[in-house]
Amino acid sequence: MSRPAPVAGHQDPGYRNPGHPHLGHAHGLGQDADGRWLAAAGVLIVAFMAGEVVAGVAAHSLALLSDAAHMLTDAASIALALVTTKIAARPPRGGYTYGLRRMEILSAQANGITLVVLGLWLGYEAIRRLIAPQPVTGALMLGVALGGVCVNLVAAWMLARSRRAGTRRSLNVEGASAHIMTDMYAFAATAAAAVVVLGTGFDRADPIATLIVVGLMLYAGGGLVRASGRIFLEAAPAGLDPAALGAAMAARPHVAEVHDLHVWEITSGMPAASAHVLVAPGEDCHAVRADLEALLIKHGITHATLQVDHAPAPDGAPAADAAAATAADSAGQAHCEDSHGPSYRPAQP
Repeated sequence: MSRPAPVAGHQDPGYRNPGHPHLGHAHGLGQDADGRWLAAAGVLIVAFMAGEVVAGVAAHSLALLSDAAHMLTDAASIALALVTTKIAARPPRGGYTYGLRRMEILSAQANGITLVVLGLWLGYEAIRRLIAPQPVTGALMLGVALGGVCVNLVAAWMLARSRRAGTRRSLNVEGASAHIMTDMYAFAATAAAAVVVLGTGFDRADPIATLIVVGLMLYAGGGLVRASGRIFLEAAPAGLDPAALGAAMAARPHVAEVHDLHVWEITSGMPAASAHVLVAPGEDCHAVRADLEALLIKHGITHATLQVDHAPAPDGAPAADAAAATAADSAGQAHCEDSHGPSYRPAQP
C-alpha cells in the first residue's frame, strides 16, 4: 500500500520506518497567490468605493449605489482571500492532516452567497424604482461609471498578477476575481444607462441598469456556490469522469480489479484519489502500483493512495502463488466487506 503523498506546499511530517531509507518527494511549491497584489487591489477598490457612495447619493442613482455596494463585497472578498491564503499556507498539524487548505473554499462560498443575497436585495429595489422612477443626475452618473470601469480594469490586472504568482488554481482568488469582473460589467451598464438618461431623460434606465447588475451578480455568485459546494460534497473535479478513470486503471497490465475508487478535491486545484486494486496472482504489486500512479498523474492527480493486493489464485495455480494470493486476499477482506461504488475489471477479449 503506498504512503499518502504530502500535501503540496507543506512539509512532509516524516512518518517512516527508521530502518529504511526515505525516498520522499518534496514539492517545493510557493504561495498560491502574491498577497501584495491582492492588498493593492483592495486599497484601490475601497478608495473608489468611498467616493462612489457620495456620488450615488448626490446623483440619486440606484445603479451607482448598487455598484458601490458591490465594490464593498469586492473589498470583503479580497480581504477574505488575503486572510484565508495565509491560514491555508500553514503546515498540517494535529487532527488537520491536510492543513487548513479548505479555508479558501469557505471564503469562496461566502463570496458567492454574499453576491446572491445582495443581488436579490438590489433586484427588489430596482423593481420599486421601475414602478416609481426618481430623477437622476446623468452627467455625474456617467463620470463615476467610467471611472469605475477604469478602476476595475486596474484591479482585475492586479488580481491576474497575483494568480500568476501562485502555483495552482485557487477558487478563493477566483472568487475575488469574479467580484471584480462582475463589477466592471456593472459599471459599463451604468455608463450606458447614464448616456440614455442624458440623451432622452428616461430615468428608468437607472433601475434597468441595476437589474443587469443583479443578473451578473446572481450568475457569478451561483457559480461560486456550486463550485465550492462540489468540493465540500467530495465530488470529483469538474471534467474528470471517475467511471472512465476506473476503466482506464482496470485496463492496465496485470490489474484484475479496481474498486472503492474515490476521486475528490482537497481544495481547488488539488485533486486526490484512493482505490483498492487487485493484482493478478504472481505479478509484482509494487510495479502495478507505480504504473497506476503514473496513469493518475497523467489525469492530473498527484495525491493518490492505492491499496494493492493480489487477487485470489485460480484453481491449479502453483502452491506458493496460491498461498501468497490467499494471504493477501485475506488481509484485504475487512476492507472490502462494504465496498463503495462500482468495480472495474479488464474488458474480456
